[in-house]
Amino acid sequence: MTTKLVEEKYQAEVKQADIDHHTPTAGAMTGHIVANLRILDVKLHQAKWFMKGFEAVSVRPLYDELIDQARKDYDTVAEALLDENELPPSTTEEYSNYKMLDEDGRNKYLTTSELVDITAHDYTTENLFVTRAIKLAEKEDRPALAQTLTTLLKQNNHAIQQLQALLGKTAWEGLVEEDDDDD
Repeated sequence: MTTKLVEEKYQAEVKQADIDHHTPTAGAMTGHIVANLRILDVKLHQAKWFMKGFEAVSVRPLYDELIDQARKDYDTVAEALLDENELPPSTTEEYSNYKMLDEDGRNKYLTTSELVDITAHDYTTENLFVTRAIKLAEKEDRPALAQTLTTLLKQNNHAIQQLQALLGKTAWEGLVEEDDDDD
């Protein structure tokens, strides 16, 4: 392929991505999920590497499982996008532009419990995009993409429940606002 043709294709991709992110589509929302999964992998490693104290020994195996699952999810979700004729983000710059998880080098100095709490919040943030992408996929009649995302939501919910249990909390305690309806 000529350099000119590659540049034309890339510029068309960038233009379409800009359009999709201003009027969210299932593909664009799922692109955010792919970026978040890449950042989640980094953050899970950071937490695992810098946990301290007696509790760190018992928590690290869970983080090994979460890392393995996040890496599988990254590939599965990106491949689902490709199957839907969408282009997942694939560069560090794109991950940086589309991610919604925050990184902080200071986290390495936090306690194990604080790192676990951050991780639970990261999965909760990820789920904001997953649930939105599921709704968009259903609206756009993309059942295969919706199914992949529903499986991801189930796995994320399980991760949240496990992390919260380590903190002595119920699955969503302190993570989601509860409705104060007195009806």
